[in-house]
Amino acid sequence: MAREYKDSGIEWIGQIPKEWKIVPFKAYFTTGKGLSFTKADLTPQGHAVVSYGQVHSKVNTGTRLDNSLLRYIPDSITENGESSRMNKGDFIFADTSEDLEGCGNCVYVDKDIELYAGYHSVTAKPKVQYDNKFFAYYFQTPCWRSQIRSRVTGIKVYSISQSIINKTFIFVPPLSTQQKIADYLDKVCDELDEMVALQETIIEELKAYKQSVITEAVTRGLNPNASMRNSGIDWIGEIPEHWQMKRLKFMCEIQTGNQDTQDAEQDGVYPFYVRSPKVEHSNNYSFEGEGILMAGDGVGAGRVFHHAFGKYAVHQRVYRLSSFDDIDTTFLFHYISNLFCKVMDMGSAQSTVPSVRLPMLQNFVVCIPSIEEQQHIATYLDAKCSEIESLIALKQAKIEELKEYKKSVIYEYVTGKKEVY
Repeated sequence: MAREYKDSGIEWIGQIPKEWKIVPFKAYFTTGKGLSFTKADLTPQGHAVVSYGQVHSKVNTGTRLDNSLLRYIPDSITENGESSRMNKGDFIFADTSEDLEGCGNCVYVDKDIELYAGYHSVTAKPKVQYDNKFFAYYFQTPCWRSQIRSRVTGIKVYSISQSIINKTFIFVPPLSTQQKIADYLDKVCDELDEMVALQETIIEELKAYKQSVITEAVTRGLNPNASMRNSGIDWIGEIPEHWQMKRLKFMCEIQTGNQDTQDAEQDGVYPFYVRSPKVEHSNNYSFEGEGILMAGDGVGAGRVFHHAFGKYAVHQRVYRLSSFDDIDTTFLFHYISNLFCKVMDMGSAQSTVPSVRLPMLQNFVVCIPSIEEQQHIATYLDAKCSEIESLIALKQAKIEELKEYKKSVIYEYVTGKKEVY
């Protein structure tokens, strides 16, 4: 028998199955607040807790509780926190988000464990306790998220209050239908997630291959029959016999930028570099000409992130290499991009906050073939790296395609557009 539909009352949703209900969120769930504490209160062991940061974690799918999301707090915090204790079938929402896309992010508690909602979170508990996996999927869709996004307040940080969540509406199929949809989506989404994970593994392998290609070319050259000698440096190994070794300070000028944090803009992976019309046509720039830029501290410390030209502004915690002497800059860019970070990763500059000390950068050793050989290696690496990056881009596009398909599958089944038989 053909499925019967009715108007949902929502223009861009259209029709939904006749037996489905549309009810206020607060008719099915009771909301509350998570525990109040700070990161400093966390302990290695104790009572499991999920807070704002874990809700927004990339590991969190919103449809299952990953063990890596769990943090721990002592007895003293949970003594009077029974209202924040979660049960299987409950939800933990983040009460703030740095972007609209994250408004409505939640953790679904699919395990029967002792767990508490932490700081900056809103709890949602069903008034009648049962498996809410259907709603875990429903809360990922634009038909619910748009209700949150249209009401949130804030500029740089959006606030998601209990009141905002309670003003939303939810689709409620019969319980048996909910279970069928959830079971089906579990199967399909698990398969799609495995496909995404496979593509991500291939990307990591391609990145590792790219690094090995660069390392081989800039330390051993392109002639497999060249006579070799020991460089005397463990992380370099052998180099062609006719190559020289020179410290970076004798090959270029090393400076830091002068821009402050409030002036920084994001460009690519790292902030602190700006090249825009306002820079090109004003005096608001640090440098002019060619430069190789390296992050001076933070998570990306030691990573070369841009080969800059023209007029540009550089943050005070970014190193700029310029005024190059007898070195092909593309060759040097490849060399430092791949090898300086290895020195950092070996612990040569470890501290509470990773940072690049100027003497370390100045004394970094570069293996130098003739300028003609440098140019030959640079041309080879440009082509080879472009080829590898094209493959990575294809894999990343496939990941986005799979993620979009996953979103569409979830949407079609939780809104009743498709039926599970």
